[in-house]
Amino acid sequence: MTRSAMWCPTTSSICRSRSAAAHCPWLVQEPRAGIHLIHGAESGNGWIRPQGPDDVLYLSRRTRLTLRLPVGQVAAARGIEGHTLDIGGHTLTLGATCVRRLSALTTLFARHVVADQGDDEAAFLERAAQLLGERGIRVKKMMSGRCHIIRLPQATLVTRSLMIDGLQVAESVRLQQEGVGPGRLLGCGLFLPHKGIDPVSQPSN
Repeated sequence: MTRSAMWCPTTSSICRSRSAAAHCPWLVQEPRAGIHLIHGAESGNGWIRPQGPDDVLYLSRRTRLTLRLPVGQVAAARGIEGHTLDIGGHTLTLGATCVRRLSALTTLFARHVVADQGDDEAAFLERAAQLLGERGIRVKKMMSGRCHIIRLPQATLVTRSLMIDGLQVAESVRLQQEGVGPGRLLGCGLFLPHKGIDPVSQPSN
């Protein structure tokens, strides 16, 4: 879904989730539904990405809002085409929808997976392996990234990125469907296909 809007990083995930749920109330009750995070432009060509908690990013019309949905809910989701969402006091108008199938690639990457506060990388990976094992997924190779903080009105979530490599095709599809951990409507626990593990292992600036 394409649209144009201003984007406030501090409240974007929470407000986007609430606003989308107001137009699609079934989102809250659908355990496999998720709302992917929206990433604005990175710093470059002399422009520095704002980092302050009250700074606003401007999104282009090419920016996409992506929902992760069961097939049976796709028709219902099309009903929000053309609607305008209120994101922290800024407007976001939804364009036409398109449907993309889940990937058969066997390397997956999640930008945010909720971690227990105080867990180091080893403890996080151990917990992730346990959750995956409960889904019948045997992990051959995985790695995590640095911590991020998502501040909610009544709680603070600590998250880490997670890369999983060497999955079977059926395991990859199941993990894209089910995800790992809570916070799917905040963009947590949602996996995307990745072509390889090496580029993600490079440190980011």
